[in-house]
Amino acid sequence: MPNMKLTTHLPTVRRRFQALHLQLRLLYNNNTRIAKHINNTIMDSESSPHPPGSIIFSTVGRTNYGFDIFSLKSPLTFLNSALHTSQYPTEHRLTDGTSVNYNGNFLDDDQTLVFVSERSGAPRIYLRRVTSHQLQIEQLLTPTDSPFLDRPFLRNKQLYYTSAHQPPKQIFTSWSALYSTNIDDGKITRLTPYGCVDYSPAISQSGNLIAVASYGNRRWPGEFNDLTTDIVVFPESDPEKRTVVCKHGGWPTYSTIYFHRQADDGWWSIFRVNLPDNLGADGDPVRVTPPGVHCFTPTAASHRNIIAIATRRSGKSYRHIEIFDVESNKFYPVTELLNPTTHHYNPFFSPMSTSLSYHRFRGESDATTIPLLDEVISLEKGLRMLRLNGSFASFSPSGDFVAYNHDFNANSGLKIVKSDGSKRWTLFKGRTSFGNSWSPAEPNVIFTSIGPVFDTVKATVQIARVSFNSLNCESEEIDPVGIKVLTKEETGNNAFPSCSPDGKHVVFRSGRSGHKNLYIVDAVKGELEGGGIRQLTEGPWIDTMPSWSPDGKLIAFSSNRHNPDNINCFSIYVIHPDGTGLRRIHVAGPEGSDEVDKERLNHVCFSKDCEWLLFTGNLGGVTAEPVSLPNQYQPYGELYLVKLDGSGLRRLTCNSYENGTPAWHPSAMSMTTLDAEGKELVGDKLRGEFDDVLWMNC
Repeated sequence: MPNMKLTTHLPTVRRRFQALHLQLRLLYNNNTRIAKHINNTIMDSESSPHPPGSIIFSTVGRTNYGFDIFSLKSPLTFLNSALHTSQYPTEHRLTDGTSVNYNGNFLDDDQTLVFVSERSGAPRIYLRRVTSHQLQIEQLLTPTDSPFLDRPFLRNKQLYYTSAHQPPKQIFTSWSALYSTNIDDGKITRLTPYGCVDYSPAISQSGNLIAVASYGNRRWPGEFNDLTTDIVVFPESDPEKRTVVCKHGGWPTYSTIYFHRQADDGWWSIFRVNLPDNLGADGDPVRVTPPGVHCFTPTAASHRNIIAIATRRSGKSYRHIEIFDVESNKFYPVTELLNPTTHHYNPFFSPMSTSLSYHRFRGESDATTIPLLDEVISLEKGLRMLRLNGSFASFSPSGDFVAYNHDFNANSGLKIVKSDGSKRWTLFKGRTSFGNSWSPAEPNVIFTSIGPVFDTVKATVQIARVSFNSLNCESEEIDPVGIKVLTKEETGNNAFPSCSPDGKHVVFRSGRSGHKNLYIVDAVKGELEGGGIRQLTEGPWIDTMPSWSPDGKLIAFSSNRHNPDNINCFSIYVIHPDGTGLRRIHVAGPEGSDEVDKERLNHVCFSKDCEWLLFTGNLGGVTAEPVSLPNQYQPYGELYLVKLDGSGLRRLTCNSYENGTPAWHPSAMSMTTLDAEGKELVGDKLRGEFDDVLWMNC
């Protein structure tokens, strides 16, 4: 017998459900298209086949870092001394000179520490200790699928760290969140509520309280010079009980909360906010360090009112570690007296402040060779990711060789490396060269741009056809090499060539009309010999970095034509070589949504089957606080894949660096780590040549 009470109320329940359904539809009316697009791009990627092959890309500065963690014992003993070099503590290297090692934290005063190292092809967390006078370094248990780990602390058998292994629901949102791993049972716990973004954790000495720099559930607004994060504190036992103790701040440290931010007068400074028992803010934050010197990434000593900070002083080129006495308002230089021409980053004290540590370039005396190609862990199965010590890679038709530009200096020239990293040749040097395209039809022809990088439309930059006979020689210098200029000198800035699959034409960007648009020229005769040239796109905007599809049917490029007044935001477009079929690839959202105007998408190229586009973009926000790093022009630059219809969005890299200028070959390249005699492969000497952040006014 049916339930009479339930049957009687079914019409009412149905009406309420229909009303609720209508309200939900109205509520999400403005976001329906965006939600559908995100579902098509992100969710479809789980069921899409894995695109195969190898991707070579560059990372700004990273190959030259050579960081190790160094320590000074008894760093507070000299505060009342005359500060002569002879009275200074001895600097000790704590890490082993392998790969890049940084952002450590002590467990005790015997210099046992946890730190981040990229020796496995991605940032991982390691434990460093000395037993029986032997140095031991072991990797700690963290999420195996995480492409990025940072800022480790170990308290009460809980390892705390930031990780980026869980994608957010929305693009333009960082993947960074705080997690912990129990050292005994390996249980991993997310401490950041899903939907929130946390950076730069600080754990109290007891392990009971945690402070983070947090966006909360806000989206990344697009800045990176000074993140608009807040200082948030919560108890370890109740991560949901989050209290904003200060608006606008980063890189917190205990016990009193010290943090950095850019003051209204433009100087990065250390501020303080007291933390009462109820976890509420105790008044407005107080500025601790004076104007006239940039101060950031603070760490507090366990006793005395002392903080260690990284500084950039006016007129100085290097970042150094200093101790600041909060009571006397005095600075005490630390690393400038030891290594005046080396950058030093992110100091940290031992629990009883008997040691002060930081990371810096380990020095040329201990340097090893930088491999030309270095494998990086990929987020995509079936794709091999190789970091190049150079820029603008382009594969030969067979995939056996890669053309690239070593740097952007006046003598950068054009070089070739075997795709297994075992041998290198120089085609020419003494001229600035960038933006390469190996002819798909001719194994000994490469197109490149010769002239200054990042210059005006009137600057003389030429498209050149570079030809050579063979690479099968013992010498690293290829001779003869033919360099044929294809563009007229008076036409101004011509760059970023891409050759058609039949080898007959080259598409490139030119500023000859007063605006940077796309042109197509004969690949052999050029415009100088009457081979013919025609304009492909036209308008008062920037069309740039074209890429010809392997089937010859499309040309992809980056453009700000949808918003010509914004010279920073670019989207991906495709067009047929005859000038028809122009359309935009809607990666971030559908036409008309607010999302599309946030896109900064560049360096696009095709997969072999022409179904996927590879590009660098800002879709994942910023993974770590950029002020804590060496200079990255675009620290949001990560590599992505998307289908030609804008679906299937996939992230390939996730770090705090700028990745770009990728090339894609359908073959999975085999890598060689040693030559036949067991020697290291050809490469470049590690010199520590990188800049501190360039946007900081000193």
